[in-house]
Amino acid sequence: MAARGRPDPGQSRCDWAAIDPLLMEYHDVEWGVPEHDDRRLFEFLILDGAQAGLSWLTILKKRENYRRALDGFDPKKVATYGPLEVRRLLADRGIVRNRLKISATVRNGKAFLAVQEEFGSFDRYVWRFVGGRSRRNHWKTMRQIPARTKESDVLSKDLKSRGFSFVGSTICYAFLQAAGLVNDHVVGCFRYPQL
Repeated sequence: MAARGRPDPGQSRCDWAAIDPLLMEYHDVEWGVPEHDDRRLFEFLILDGAQAGLSWLTILKKRENYRRALDGFDPKKVATYGPLEVRRLLADRGIVRNRLKISATVRNGKAFLAVQEEFGSFDRYVWRFVGGRSRRNHWKTMRQIPARTKESDVLSKDLKSRGFSFVGSTICYAFLQAAGLVNDHVVGCFRYPQL
């Protein structure tokens, strides 16, 4: 990182992060860092679902709006949203105003709480899918990185069986990458050895 927390554009990093300063910052600070905080895991899960059909940059630009609109990604609050809150979210120009995605967010809040109840935490539940340790891949190019894996297939199927939606295997793999359950930084990226 360059001075004052700004990304250093001269560092070698994963190709996708070099196209925008916001992507650079996200890549350099958050992406692939093992996450164990349930609220942050809920945030990643919701944002990755919101991304379906859109670019990650679009979602990153709306992230602060999502935090405001969804009570800081508090699953207990999101799970209680009813028709009034759904209408409020559908009118919010700061987020993706897709009825299916917004309804899924509320459903996922309820399902998230059920998982916490059953396992003690979502963290304990989700890290089982990678054996409790971050998987470190050894990709040389971005083209080698899969869109889904056996682990994301199993996670997707299990989440769906628990009432989650917008959790297809590709979305689940993006979640696993974002939350650091897998390290998919390419080997030439400066973050690869750090994680």
